[in-house]
Formats: sequence, C-alpha cells, structure tokens
Amino acid sequence: MSADTETGVSTVIIGAGPAGLTAAYELGKAGRTATVLESDTVVGGISRTAEVDGWRFDIGGHRFFTKVKPVRDLWHEILPDEEFLLRPRMSRIFYRGKFYDYPLRAFNALGNLGIIEAVRCVLSYVAVRIRPPKDQTTFEGYTASKFGWRLYRIFFKTYTEKVWGVPADEIQADWAAQRIKNLNLFRAIVNALAPRRNQKSITSLIEEFEYPRHGPGMMWERCQSLVEEQGSEVHFRHDVERITHQDGKATSVVATTENGTATFECDHVISTMPIPLLVKAMDPAPPAEILAAADGLTFRDFLTVALVVPETAGFPDNWIYVHAPDVSVGRVQNFRSWSPEMVPENDKTCLGLEYFVSEGDELWTMADEDLIALGTAEMEKLGLLGPGLVEKGFVVRMPKAYPMYDGTYRDNVDLLRGWLETNASNVYPVGRNGMHRYNNQDHSMYTAMLTVENMVNGTNHDVWSVNVEAEYHEEDSSENAA
Repeated sequence: MSADTETGVSTVIIGAGPAGLTAAYELGKAGRTATVLESDTVVGGISRTAEVDGWRFDIGGHRFFTKVKPVRDLWHEILPDEEFLLRPRMSRIFYRGKFYDYPLRAFNALGNLGIIEAVRCVLSYVAVRIRPPKDQTTFEGYTASKFGWRLYRIFFKTYTEKVWGVPADEIQADWAAQRIKNLNLFRAIVNALAPRRNQKSITSLIEEFEYPRHGPGMMWERCQSLVEEQGSEVHFRHDVERITHQDGKATSVVATTENGTATFECDHVISTMPIPLLVKAMDPAPPAEILAAADGLTFRDFLTVALVVPETAGFPDNWIYVHAPDVSVGRVQNFRSWSPEMVPENDKTCLGLEYFVSEGDELWTMADEDLIALGTAEMEKLGLLGPGLVEKGFVVRMPKAYPMYDGTYRDNVDLLRGWLETNASNVYPVGRNGMHRYNNQDHSMYTAMLTVENMVNGTNHDVWSVNVEAEYHEEDSSENAA
C-alpha cells in the first residue's frame, strides 16, 4: 500500500475516474502518495474512451470547456497543448423531420415551426412572464418558466423523459438549472440578433471547445501514468466491499480482488463510488433510517450503440437530440465530428446512438446484435440513415451514469452526509456519483482539488457548494474568471 513516508499518512482513493485520479495527482504534487482502488479494468469512469478494433467511443460526449481556471490549467498540465483539438460546437434537435439549433436560437426555432405555431409559442412565453408556473422546483415548471409551455412541450419534455424514465414533473429543477441557467426565450432572441461570436458568458451557448484528439480517456490514461510516476498505486479489479470505522474515523478499506480479499489501512479516504453504496459498505453498519436514505438514491444507466457508416452518411453535429416519442434512441453522436482521429478509416464515420435505460431492463439485457439491429431500424425510421448503410456495430454499457434528481434526493443526500461527518469524518465524497450530483467533468475534478487542499493545507473549502449556485457554473464571476 502507498503511504507518505515523511508523514506516515495513508490515503485510499476509491475510483479512478476524473475526480479520483485528480485527487491522486494533486496529492502527488503535494509530496504525498495514495492507493487508488478501481473496480473496472480501465481508468476514466464515464469519461473513459472505449475502443474496439481501432474505433473509439466517447461515453456520453465530453466537451472540454470550463469557467474554472484551475481545472482548465490542470487539463493542460496533464496533456500537452498539441494533444488538444479546438472543435466547433454544433448540436441540434431533430423534431418532426426538421433540425432545430440547440441551444434554441429563436428565429431558427420559430421559423421552422411556422408563423402560426411561432406566434403561439411567443404568446405562451408572454403568458408565463405574466403568470409563472406555480411550482418551479420541478424540471417542468422551471423550464416552462424560461420558454413558455408550448416550447417546453416541443423541445424539452420528450427528451428529458427519455433520459430519466419518469414524468418531467417528478424531476427536480436542479438538472435544468445546471444547463440552461439565465437562458430563456427573450435572451435567445437577443442572442440571435447580436453579432456572431464565440459566446462564453452562458455555458449553454459556447460555440467551440477543446477536445483530446483520441477522446477524453486519453487524458485519464496519461493522468494514471503521472500518478504512478509520483509513487502512488492504481489497482484494477478492486471492488470495495467494506470500510471499517471506529471513534468517528475510517480505519481500513477492504476490497474484493481476483486473488481474494485485500485490506488497506487508511488515515483518509477519498471516495468517488456512489454515495449510497459507500454508506452501505460502512462497518459497523449505519442505522436503519440511514440505510433507507441510501436505498432512496437511484441512478439512470446508459448504453451506446455505435454504428459504422460511410462518412457521407454522417452529419456535422457533435450530437443530435432526438425528440420523437416513437423511438427509444435519445441522442446520436458523430464521433468524427468530435475528432477525426476517433475514426480509423478515412471514408467512414461512426455514429453513437445513446439509450437511457435502467440496469436490468429490456434494453439493458438485450443482446448486442439485437441492439445494433434496433439502432439501425430506428435511424432508418427517422430518416437519419438510408437503408443498407450500416456496415458493423458495437455496444458499450455504462451503469450508474446519471444520479437521479427526484423529489427526495436532496434530503437523502443530506442524511448520508450528516452521518458520514459524524461517524467517518475522514471519508470525503467527491465527484458525480460520490456526491450524487450531476456534475460535469470539470466540477467533479474541482471537488477533488478542493478536498486535497483541505487535507494538505488545512483549508476549509465547502466542497458541497461546488456547482450549486447557478451563477457559479453558468456565468463567470470575477473570482472564477481570474
């Protein structure tokens, strides 16, 4: 096990995704080492790059754009500048056979809808300005308040319910606030009238971003090498089974490995594993009400059906949102539009069809060949692919991709946080699943960076405030822009 020979401090990091590896790397820069335990066989978590026969697949799409300067600097510290491509951002909504710019550009959307529907949408927006939805704590109420009920039902409801698998009025507004804060129909019209520029004041409107030439996994494979050069260890196929604690502190982490059980003594634990599983792994076990809160936190799972087609069958978008209730596919990526180096054949491209599922359901358990056939049929039904163009396909599954933002998740997280702070105060949840928060990669990394600062320098950063205040993650402040 890795331990800092000067201080004798032993740190165990659970998970080798962006947050876990960032924590290990930042500890290394401070002269400390750690032991990283990863249940999978690769690094990167949901930010990995899957590869099959030279074809590379991004799991969900990861634009490298951030308002958090320390994170931006760290990206370029891990990967040399020449390994990044500057890519144009383009994404559209496919609705009733037409393409709509996304984020919504008012004239494009209203023009495609036709003059009568456009007038109705504008009047609907005016109506919510006069009489806002009563409940704006849900995704439905919040988004309708920004765009009006008609545009909400056309452009947000169907896709969102595909993602989460529940009605939009059961989803909390937090998810929408993280993505469309300070964007509404009025600002979309103002933006459409303003001169074209690389819009950066609203995250939803950025027009270009950086991207590693071989996908985001390239970043984390390099970070693993750097972490190991610093003296830390990264262990794969180490599935954390138990975390012992006494007198308010965690004392060891027990993992199941291919060779049996391994125990790692610890002074600190930085955890990116799903927080309900973290709490359930504590030994002695928490009381029943805490375990019930852990059971109340759920996730949405994800799979990609990748279809190899001629380059001419692709599209310029990074991805297309599919707003059609009669097909299961939710979004389609064109990996060549992210980076030509993701695609090994010059005259081909690879389209990634994204399905939002629940582990164990019909789609999740469907055979790969049946999923490839389903994806092919749905693309042809939508008219996004002509018949007979798919040459081969691959399937990538990702469990626990999205923490669910249901009506009780905040209360449940608060209960787990409080119990951990009292009974295992040296256990620090970070990252998306670690905190049960739909953080993007940059904010997941930042929670790890601040946690390490607290551990090493004795600072008192409130890690749980990262990506909470909407102004923080959508608009530059003088502090974050520095």
